[in-house]
This record gives sequence, C-alpha cells and structure tokens, in this order.
Amino acid sequence: MEVLADPVVGEQSRGVFIRLEEGEVIHVLHPKMIIAFRGAPSLREDRFMNLKGMFRKKKLLQANITGPAELVLALPPGFYMKPINVEDKADFLFDIRNILFYSKGIQMKSVILKIRNMLVTRDVLKMKFFGTGSIGVLTKGPVHELKLMPEVPVFVDTGCLVAYPESAKVDLCVYGNHLASQHMNYQWELRGSGSVLLQTGKSDREMERDTAEDGIVKRILREILPFGGVIIK
Repeated sequence: MEVLADPVVGEQSRGVFIRLEEGEVIHVLHPKMIIAFRGAPSLREDRFMNLKGMFRKKKLLQANITGPAELVLALPPGFYMKPINVEDKADFLFDIRNILFYSKGIQMKSVILKIRNMLVTRDVLKMKFFGTGSIGVLTKGPVHELKLMPEVPVFVDTGCLVAYPESAKVDLCVYGNHLASQHMNYQWELRGSGSVLLQTGKSDREMERDTAEDGIVKRILREILPFGGVIIK
C-alpha cells in the first residue's frame, strides 16, 4: 500500500492519494471523503459497522476498498493526515473520530475510560489498534510527538491530545497560578514511558480577534476588569 499526503498550503488541504496492490484492503471510516476512485466498481463495498455500542450505539458507515485500486481522499481545511505503523504504537489509545482509515490486518479493541475522564472529555471509549499494518490519523494541524517521563509530568490540553499510551498515568488537572488555571482548558497530566501525539492546529477565536482588531490597552483591560470581556468590545 502506498500513501501520499499532499502538503497543506495555508488553510487549504490538498488531500491524500492511496494506491492498493492486488489483494490489499483498506477500510475508510469517512467514506464521503473519497472524491476519486480508480478500479473495478465491485472493489468498493460500503457497509454499516457497530463498534460495540460506540457513539451511544449509533452505527458507523465505512468503505472497504480492495486492490488493485487507487483513490483520493479530501481533507477538511486545516486538517492533516499522518500514517502510523500500528506495531510502533501498539499501546496507544486513539479517539475513533481521528481515524481516517486502517489497513487489512489491523484489529480494534475498545477501552472504557475512567469516570472522571468521561465527565470532562465527554468521551466514553478510546480505541486501541493491534496487528500488522497502518492507520491514517486525521488531525487539526500537524502532529507533534512529545516524549513522556516517569517522574516529570507533562501537561497537555485535552482538546489537542490525539493519542497516548494506555500504560501512562493520567490525571485531569489545571496548573500554574490562580489566574492561569482560570484561563485554560482542562489538561491531562501524563507520566510514564513512550510518547503522546498532539495536534497543533488549535484555534483560538479570542486570540484571533485580539490580534486582528484590538490594541494592547483593550486586551489588558478586558483581562483585568470584572466583566471586562462583556463591557469592552
């Protein structure tokens, strides 16, 4: 299987090209992203799948593509796709919404999160992949891999965490002084071995508004005055 991801120019994602040889199979979890297909029509088979009650027992549609075939997948603006060898990340937990495709030979296992993690992330399950092959991870912005340490924690914005080792010690928290903790999203505090995958395309509408329209005085007053964000427009 050959996977080529075109570079992203500005905010315009150009897509992913996949070539399958005879007998190779790929499972695409976002079939509507397939914008071009070359091969015998019978080589594409869409079907409903039920991942043990995931997403409140809603069914997911996936496209199974068998080679020889070629296809082009479109990506939403600002999104990237990173192919990952599952054997290198066998201990990783992923959000199924970040998975664009997985190849033949890969199996999925659902892992139930702890109650306190469910309440903040609004997720119940993560997915663990094992076997031989690759998965395509869909992320907002490029992927950065950050090494974990057993004793020194790393704090990660929950909305930017794509995958982490199941063996890692995980806690939900905020950090810094009182003002810092008031103006940040919930963080994962992670310790252990291995690494985590982060998506670096986090959007900050407040920052975009401040840098585009406001001067430094307005920005400071909005932060320090009671109800500054409401009074100062």
